[in-house]
Amino acid sequence: MQAIVYKSTGSWYLVKTHDGKSFNARIKGSMKLGGITSTNPIAVGDLVEIIPDTESEQSVVITEIKERDNYIARVSPHNKNQHHIVGANLDQTLLFATLRNPKTSSGFIDRFLISAEAFHVPAILVFNKIDIYRKKEIDLLEIYTDLYNKIGYKVMLISMETEQGLRDLKYLLKDKTTLISGHSGVGKSTFVNTVHPEVSLKTGEVSGWSGKGMHTTTFSEMIDLPFGGKVIDTPGIREFGVLDISRQELSHYFPEMRARIHDCKFNNCLHLDEPGCAITEAVINGEIAEERYISYCKILDTISDKNY
Repeated sequence: MQAIVYKSTGSWYLVKTHDGKSFNARIKGSMKLGGITSTNPIAVGDLVEIIPDTESEQSVVITEIKERDNYIARVSPHNKNQHHIVGANLDQTLLFATLRNPKTSSGFIDRFLISAEAFHVPAILVFNKIDIYRKKEIDLLEIYTDLYNKIGYKVMLISMETEQGLRDLKYLLKDKTTLISGHSGVGKSTFVNTVHPEVSLKTGEVSGWSGKGMHTTTFSEMIDLPFGGKVIDTPGIREFGVLDISRQELSHYFPEMRARIHDCKFNNCLHLDEPGCAITEAVINGEIAEERYISYCKILDTISDKNY
C-alpha cells in the first residue's frame, strides 16, 4: 500500500494513504536507503510503501521510498557536511520574506532561490507585513519587486492585518503541493492558519532584543487545504547554505546569468575578472543587476574548490 509522509520528527512519521487514513509509521530496520546522505532519509512529501506493523495495530512500517520528483534541502543545523530535506515532491515553493520586524536580507533570498533552481522547484517570493512598512522599506520593496520580476520570479505582496493580496496568493495554492519557507517571525504559520483556520498552528512574536523571529514550528508538516492542495509548513530558517554546488556551476542557478554564460570567451569562466566575460559586461551595461552580481560573488566566496 502507498502513502504520503505528512510529518517527520526524525524517529517516527505520520503517513496518510490515498483514501485519507492516517497512521504512525516507522522505518523497516533492513530497508535500504542507498545513496541518501541527508540527516532525514525520509522527508515530508515522500511517497512510500507501507505494510501493517506486526508489533502494533495502530502503526505501519515503511518498506520503500519512491523516487522523488524533486526536493528542497538546506545545510543540516547539526552537521554542516550533511543536508536536511525540508520537503519533497513539490509543485512550487513560497519564500516568505519581510523587510521589517524581522528583516530578510537579499543574500538569504538569493541563496534560497539558488537552491530552488538547483532542485528544480518553481519559487515565488512573498513579501509579508507590507502594512507596517515605512518609506524606506516601501522604496526597497519596489526595487526588489522590479529586480526579481525582471529575472522571471513571481513576487506577491501581502498583509495578514489588512488581508491585501491574500486572495491571489490563496489561488496559487489550489490543487498544488507547496512548501512554505522563510525566517522565523515572517508569518508562515499565521498564513497557514488564515487559509485553513482549523489547523491552529502556533505563531510567535519577533524577539525585541534581536529583531529575529522565535521558532514556533519544530518539524516540517504537510497540511491538506480545504479548497484543494497541500502546504508544507517548515521550521524557521536562520541561514540557508548552498548545497553541493561547485564554483563552476553556481552561475547556472542565476537565471539572468544562465542565459549568457555561453557567450563568455572561456568555458571555465567564473565571471570575476576573466577577459571576454559576458556576465561582467552585462553588469556594466545594466543588463544584470549589480545587487545580484554582488550576491553571486559573495556566495562564490563561500564555496570551496573541492571536487563534487
